[in-house]
Amino acid sequence: MRKNFGAKAMLCPEMALVVGTYDGNGKANAMVAAWGGVGDDQEVVVCIGGNHKTADNLLSKKAFSLSIGGKESLSKIDYVGVLSGKSNPDKVTEAGLTPEKGAFVDAPTFSELPFVMECRLKSYDKESCRLVGEIVNVAVDESVLDEKGRIDFSKWRPLCYDPFSQSYVEIGPIVGPAFQKPRKG
Repeated sequence: MRKNFGAKAMLCPEMALVVGTYDGNGKANAMVAAWGGVGDDQEVVVCIGGNHKTADNLLSKKAFSLSIGGKESLSKIDYVGVLSGKSNPDKVTEAGLTPEKGAFVDAPTFSELPFVMECRLKSYDKESCRLVGEIVNVAVDESVLDEKGRIDFSKWRPLCYDPFSQSYVEIGPIVGPAFQKPRKG
């Protein structure tokens, strides 16, 4: 028997995306957005409410970063996720995140978070909260790569948001190969 939850955006788990922007004075800001994903091979779509400082910043700078951390950065990620940049302009520093200038767009990356996408703003609608970005570059810290240069989830264990329990979970090791031909018998 299944339990009905109604019409809700509940893909589970959802990546805990740290959205990095600069304000007009060049001060780094970060927020956490769990409602996001790929639009196509060079596009991301993220839901960000129009009342966030991040929305103001990305409209001004036309750029943002999306970073994903692991369990070791949980308290830092959650800190920037629960405080508003409008009332706490120093929340990035207070959280213990170290902003670095993005290599490809005018948006901060954070040295503690091993995965980052640098993106250009394609469109943003404050009413629908729909942010669409063009992926300009993806950079991954070598500490979470395997000997072939691929991301190793058992080293990284990225944080995700579980909307059912309103908790963070981590992705673990590989459990099997994908896209294998079915076996007969």
